[in-house]
Amino acid sequence: MAISIQTNVDSLIAQENLRVTNDFQSKTIQRLTSGYRINASGDDAAGLAVANKFRSNTAELTQGVRNANDAISVLQLVDGGLNNVSKLLDRLRTLASQSASGTFSGDRGTLNNEYQALLAEIDRQAANIGLNNGGSNNKVLGIYIGGGSTQLNAQVSVDLSGSSNQVDAAGLGIKNTAISGGGTALTGNNIRLDNPALTFLAGSGTQDFTFRIYNGSGTQDVTITVTGSASGLSGTEVLNQLNNGLAQYGISASTVGSGSDIGELQFGGSRAFTVSVGAPSAGQAAATTGSTALNTGNYHHEIAAGDFTAITDDTAPEVVTFANANGSATVTFTTTTGNTVANAIAAINAQTAPLGIYAVYDAAGTGISIQSNSSFTITKTQEATTGDVFSDGLGAKAVTAPSAGATSTANALAALSALNAAVTTLGMVQGKVGTGQNKLSYAIQLAQSQIASFSAAESRIRDADVAAEAANLTKAQVLVQASLAAMAQANSSPQAVLALLRA
Repeated sequence: MAISIQTNVDSLIAQENLRVTNDFQSKTIQRLTSGYRINASGDDAAGLAVANKFRSNTAELTQGVRNANDAISVLQLVDGGLNNVSKLLDRLRTLASQSASGTFSGDRGTLNNEYQALLAEIDRQAANIGLNNGGSNNKVLGIYIGGGSTQLNAQVSVDLSGSSNQVDAAGLGIKNTAISGGGTALTGNNIRLDNPALTFLAGSGTQDFTFRIYNGSGTQDVTITVTGSASGLSGTEVLNQLNNGLAQYGISASTVGSGSDIGELQFGGSRAFTVSVGAPSAGQAAATTGSTALNTGNYHHEIAAGDFTAITDDTAPEVVTFANANGSATVTFTTTTGNTVANAIAAINAQTAPLGIYAVYDAAGTGISIQSNSSFTITKTQEATTGDVFSDGLGAKAVTAPSAGATSTANALAALSALNAAVTTLGMVQGKVGTGQNKLSYAIQLAQSQIASFSAAESRIRDADVAAEAANLTKAQVLVQASLAAMAQANSSPQAVLALLRA
């Protein structure tokens, strides 16, 4: 190799190796001080992309666990409220059972006052936990947790939507129940079902009982036919047939327990209804033909057919306001809503049904009976140009208070049936809430497992191997020292040329 003064190749090689060693040492120190193998994209671009995805998944799941824990907290609050509602139902059943006893000698009205107050308390508590109609939790609760292959798989749903998951009085089906004495004896009836000397409808006779009721969406005529046998029926068998047919409508049949009508047929329930009795086809009638009743266990106002005059002029319609503790509603009777009894009944129900005030045909099927199990008022504020639905002038109309006898148990029996169903409904909602809590707990366990797995995967790619990097640092330090020593030796090599010049 030629000896050169101008270019010190050995020194250049030593400098380059020292630069490389310094870079290696810098990266090693950076990895040791940061704890990461990848500190810049250039360190491992492909590995960084994969590690970033793992880190993003971990961040999503970590928040998802918080979301799930928050949702469990909400469901626990709901569950506590449902337990309270369950206790309220227990108290309602206690009161209803007390009123349903034929030997109860106290005031059923007092029992009913507490009963109605507890129904209002159920509504309040249902609203507080968001499971009233349109409440904050009366919907499908979607809790985003993450970790799924799709957004649908990344969520846990708890379905508390719809009327089946409402735990207010309406959702539980007990809003219009009452436990006051609610039986109403038949006007014109004088047949005692408790008379052991009588058998009814012998010779397989039949007798129709026609009920005109409000069914939740409008008026409906329901005919219950009592069918006798060859030898006739006992009074108890007559009641059993009637109750089997009426159970789905919340109306019950019983006999009057005291007074001048004792032993005679009566009907009760909180539903608005009237009833008329047909003639038997054979045998002794169970009730006098042509006898009628309206549910005097409700507050009520009657409009006889002779008092109704069709509205025939829209110059000025008839305006009537109905009001109770739930609010008020105004009904306007025009040539289309007040021209017939049927249209007037429909017009009233369209506005007042949300208040719990209902209109049905009277017992004769020609007039109007307006009923509610809570107190209400009727005020006529404007006369029609021609015709009258409410014929007795402007102002307040008389509303008759319930007049049920103290021994009547019909309303309480109907309330007990509704409460039995309410307990089942509430149990279904509690089951859904409990299932939701369990689903979220399992989802949290999976998310925690995924967090651990993603974190481990990220660590294997991104984190520095401290032992290896410590060895690399020692290696780099030795190489730096060796490079410096070699470069000093290389820098001294050109001085050998001076020896040639001295010769």
